[in-house]
Amino acid sequence: MMDEIVEKIAQESKEYIVNNLPLSKLTDEELEEQIEEVVLSKIGNQYIPIEKKIAIVKQIFSSIRGLGLLDTIIVDDTITEVMINGMDNIFVERNGRLTKLDKSFESQRRLEDIIQRIVGLAGREVNQANPIVDTRLPDGSRVNVVLPPISLSGPIVTIRKFSKTPMTIEQLIKYGSITPEIAEKLELLVRAKFNIFISGGTGSGKTTFLNALSNYIPKDERIITIEDSAELQIHGIQNLVRLETRNANTSGSGEITIRDLIKSSLRMRPERIVVGEVRGAEALDMLQAMNTGHDGSLSTGHANSTQDMLSRLETMVLTGASGLPLDAVRHQIASAIDIIIHLSRLRDRSRKTMEITEVVGYEDGKIKLNPLYVFEEDENSTLEKVSGSLKRTSNPLINDFKLKLAGIKTKI
Repeated sequence: MMDEIVEKIAQESKEYIVNNLPLSKLTDEELEEQIEEVVLSKIGNQYIPIEKKIAIVKQIFSSIRGLGLLDTIIVDDTITEVMINGMDNIFVERNGRLTKLDKSFESQRRLEDIIQRIVGLAGREVNQANPIVDTRLPDGSRVNVVLPPISLSGPIVTIRKFSKTPMTIEQLIKYGSITPEIAEKLELLVRAKFNIFISGGTGSGKTTFLNALSNYIPKDERIITIEDSAELQIHGIQNLVRLETRNANTSGSGEITIRDLIKSSLRMRPERIVVGEVRGAEALDMLQAMNTGHDGSLSTGHANSTQDMLSRLETMVLTGASGLPLDAVRHQIASAIDIIIHLSRLRDRSRKTMEITEVVGYEDGKIKLNPLYVFEEDENSTLEKVSGSLKRTSNPLINDFKLKLAGIKTKI
């Protein structure tokens, strides 16, 4: 009964506010004060708990100036991903499991208004002429929007929630993704400026792992990060430059790609370049940067295995330089990347580091790999639960020149 009364008060208050107040002329503070007055007058002598009154005011304010229903979803820390397939179908991910919410937006128009607000916050545009956009929320959460007529199910919004606490290697150890011994070895590789590439499938934790690894970068270096939507959380480095791509405007001009940003970053005297994710022709520029004195660079890419990542990199490079011989492409990859860390999301939805592999070189038309650590399941594994750990292979690190150059004598 109480919920019905609260809902009725919220609805009547909002209708009055929308129809009678000059919303465009009110500041956020003024609007909140006016909402509070209207709500209290609508409640009158009825008994409503104080927390319910506050909730009504917040709900109305959010529906007018905020993101409406999305605000309540985003503040839920148990939700890691939000998928909106039109106004009626909202799915969320909790602990690796997808569930449908028993909620919907008031109308498709309301959902479109929220989308425009999200996109506008990051200074981007989305419309029928430019119906696909990658952007982010003010807290850093990654957002992808696809509008009709490209989407046949109404406006589609996918949000990857932004962690409020930056991922650290200590947390990766706690989650069982790596061991303390491997963490020490990774720190040495980062300090010695090995070029490290992190591969994995969707949702395998590539950006999370990159965030953790980046905290091993010495604090006195000049770092440039390049991303589609800025989400890396690198702390403690004062000389940090963050660059973000930009979509074309309605007239089709003004686009700034990852490729443009990598080229520009080379003129900014970086000591390391961190590319959030390579997906296409920019792979060539990233590899060239790694090969021209920008050691210690980090990046990620989508792939199902370490070998698959190499094949995908070949394809990416060829999309940007189709005239290059395949031999030259493979040679470029082999000489640029030192270490590939492959991550995977397993059958029990857990994220694990599956392999840490050294890229040894190019020989007889193939890129030679030297697996250093490989994930092995143990006797406690079942169909529902994966148990195991990264095991050191008997293969020694072959290219240890950078370790020696950095004065590190520890064996990897």
